[in-house]
Amino acid sequence: MGIDLGLFGLVLLLFAALFIGLYMIPIPLWIAAWASGAYVGLLSLIGMRFRRVPPGTVVTARISAVKAGLAISVNDLEAHFLAGGDVVRVVNALISADKANIPMPFKRAAAIDLAGRDVLEAVKMSVIPKVIETARIAAVAKDGIQLIAVSRVTVRTNIDRLVGGAGEQTIIARVGEGMVSTIGSAASHKEVLENPDHISKNILSRGLDAGTAYEILSIDIADVDVGANIGAKLQIDQANADKQIAQAKAEERRAMAVALEQEMRARVVEAEAEVPRAMADAFRRGNLGIMDYYRMKNVQADTDMRGAIASDVTSADGTPEALQPRGGHP
Repeated sequence: MGIDLGLFGLVLLLFAALFIGLYMIPIPLWIAAWASGAYVGLLSLIGMRFRRVPPGTVVTARISAVKAGLAISVNDLEAHFLAGGDVVRVVNALISADKANIPMPFKRAAAIDLAGRDVLEAVKMSVIPKVIETARIAAVAKDGIQLIAVSRVTVRTNIDRLVGGAGEQTIIARVGEGMVSTIGSAASHKEVLENPDHISKNILSRGLDAGTAYEILSIDIADVDVGANIGAKLQIDQANADKQIAQAKAEERRAMAVALEQEMRARVVEAEAEVPRAMADAFRRGNLGIMDYYRMKNVQADTDMRGAIASDVTSADGTPEALQPRGGHP
């Protein structure tokens, strides 16, 4: 029994050693690389294990590159993986670029990948241009009519400016700015509706793809709709504002007139208060006789009567209030 346990332990130890040996020394990968013509040294494969680089990823990428006729060293692939890049995607992008006759060295592809851009998608966009559709952009012509336009921008990747170049959002913003400027400089909205291609030509002539990671191939106006009459709305708003200003100034003048009227009334009351004093002084000096006083009182009473008649309110049956019977008796 003791012999059987010892033999079992020995077999288990041999299997563990064989597993560790095959893991540390990837013989199948070494044979595959040698058979594919993309030879990788056995010591290099063992060193990848110690450096925590998956040999299968590096060997597979190298075999693909060699079969495509690209000379990429194992050290470059391993260094790119250790830097955090996608080795397989970079190699596939290099193969696609080589088949499409697009010059792209490994260092540039690695830099694009490490910059966070999809290098394979960039190569595909160089071969098959991408169409970017802008949102509905509103602009106003000189005649005050609003136009709402939608454009389609066809771009392809500029490999040389992919690192450090602006992205799609910059292209969309510049195209929108060019559309607003072109429509705004038109004398009439009818000119834009008759020749929408003028918008495309004007935008393309400005070189909007400068400093971006893309090259603009064409700008096509997909749709142009007529919006609101902004000029008329602005004139209405201005007229309402002028009206409110005029009303405010008129109210100011009315208030000043009312204040002046009250001031004049106060002066009249003040002057009337001096009349009795002046009359008394005239009596003392003999300048006013008793008959003059009575005649003045008669004139004052007549004036008061005329004022009362003029201020009477007409009743419901058309009879002035002053002529209606008093106390309920006819």
